[in-house]
Amino acid sequence: METFNPNSSEKWKQVKRIMKRSGILVVLIVAIPLIGLGSIYNIQEQEQAVVTTFGVPRTVSESGLHFKIPFIQNVHKVNTTIQGFAIGYDPADNESKEEDSLMITRDYNFVNVDFFVEYKITDPVKAVYASQDPLLILQNITKSSIRSIIGSYEVDSVLTTGKNEIQGKVKDMIIERLQKHKIGLTVINVTIQDSEPPTVKVMEAFKAVETAKQGKETAINNANKYRNEKLPEATAQTDKILQEAESTKAQRVNEANAEVAKFNAMYQEYAKNPEVTKKRMFYETMEDVLPKMKVIIDGTDKTSTILPLDSFVGGNQEEKKETKE
Repeated sequence: METFNPNSSEKWKQVKRIMKRSGILVVLIVAIPLIGLGSIYNIQEQEQAVVTTFGVPRTVSESGLHFKIPFIQNVHKVNTTIQGFAIGYDPADNESKEEDSLMITRDYNFVNVDFFVEYKITDPVKAVYASQDPLLILQNITKSSIRSIIGSYEVDSVLTTGKNEIQGKVKDMIIERLQKHKIGLTVINVTIQDSEPPTVKVMEAFKAVETAKQGKETAINNANKYRNEKLPEATAQTDKILQEAESTKAQRVNEANAEVAKFNAMYQEYAKNPEVTKKRMFYETMEDVLPKMKVIIDGTDKTSTILPLDSFVGGNQEEKKETKE
């Protein structure tokens, strides 16, 4: 039968005490470095941290090493650089995703449009706590905004001339909707990577339309060039015609003034001796009306006088008078 040994029991107790002390020491040796490392965090230049103390968050934006209280404060780091995502295609292999790229326009045509959206975190606290997945919300808002804007344009504008305007309107709509959701993100830029009809035949037709538009622009440029060449010539001809007209006008006015002066001079002479002037005018008129004829005048004294017109014309013949009883 085994007997109890008090000495051996005392040794066993001492061993237990040594083991407990060693375990505590090991725990302390392991825990102290872990706690020390867990109380320090580093922020890169393009990062910000959200430090939460008893549920109250605050933003730390200074880069470098920072201290936190272990088990009391939690740190969430966020990337504040400009990031991006694609809509309508996979950036890895550039393959199209028709579930996102295929859209309908205002004139009921289908079109494939690929977008690339650049965004940035502007409020780290909201980006961490306002929603579970703020990027997913941004992507859904972007898809909805793109379809709304594309649906308000005709297919011709989407494929050719309206791309810049569409990009601007999509960006404005996304920013407006993000302000309502308050998820701490904002859009920096929206770019149309590609836009094309969904079928080959339609694509060829739109390429033909684009070629025709380029031909139209060429024709307009040529017309403007021709106008710029001919307009100075036409202006010079117009100036020449106006100068000739002014010269003719001045000549006619001078002639009219001369005629008026001549008439006024004649009138003054007429006013001095109207009977003589009347007779002279009568003779001149008869000379024009009755050329190469003789005039017989019956006098009141029963005599006839023959007046040859040659004398009125300025001839050198003497007047002949015949008297009959």
